[in-house]
Amino acid sequence: MLRFKSLGSGSSGNATLVEAAGGAPFRLLVDCGLGIKHLTYRLGEAGLQPEDIDAVFITHEHGDHIGCARSLSLRHRIPVWMSHGTHAAMGSPDFDGLLRTARDGEAIDLGGLQLTPFSVPHDAREPLQLSCTDGSAKLGILTDLGHATAHVLAHLQACDAMLLECNHDADMLARSAYPAFLKRRVGGPYGHLSNSAAADIARALVHQGLKHLVAAHLSAQNNQPALVQALIAEALSCGPEDIMVAKPDVGTGWLQL
Repeated sequence: MLRFKSLGSGSSGNATLVEAAGGAPFRLLVDCGLGIKHLTYRLGEAGLQPEDIDAVFITHEHGDHIGCARSLSLRHRIPVWMSHGTHAAMGSPDFDGLLRTARDGEAIDLGGLQLTPFSVPHDAREPLQLSCTDGSAKLGILTDLGHATAHVLAHLQACDAMLLECNHDADMLARSAYPAFLKRRVGGPYGHLSNSAAADIARALVHQGLKHLVAAHLSAQNNQPALVQALIAEALSCGPEDIMVAKPDVGTGWLQL
């Protein structure tokens, strides 16, 4: 059985729990963009403690994804996977033997859970997103990219669930108080996905076995959940109420595959 839960998603911090429970549960934390106190509290709401985490995967070096990853790893002796570029962009900190290198397209076997990282176009050193499977179900995690390449779409075929970035509404971003350089960065090909771009991805990947699509990484200034739900629901031919939105402060409940 595979299940997942966002602990929070947005510019204030991102973290997603993935649990495979074929025998003894294996728990992966994808990104760790919260302070240790906030992370501990949100894990507690999920019925877990930091020491229950078996591995951490960091997608890229931005602060809302790195957060307390190193202190969590060292305190609880948890291995951390990231690309060489991400580690270098962090300043190559010492993980006391707990650092593992992730590479585009190279599967990572964690026993009851297998990960396949893949590269994405984003303004980071060597960003990776990933798919996760327990052999029966597949979860795709796709946030922090400016556009979807054929490489990205190929890695996300036949997902049973997806956590998909829906960062901004293009019109709201254009009218926002953001300075021009930041508008160009967010809306550019190495920035973040607009609602319409996310809807195009959803439309390209929808299939009969897709059970859950969670909209993630919404901008607090340049988006609204209702806009996201309407566009993604249209792409998937479902009702807006069927599209869950991961919130910055509480994330989502557990979703089972």
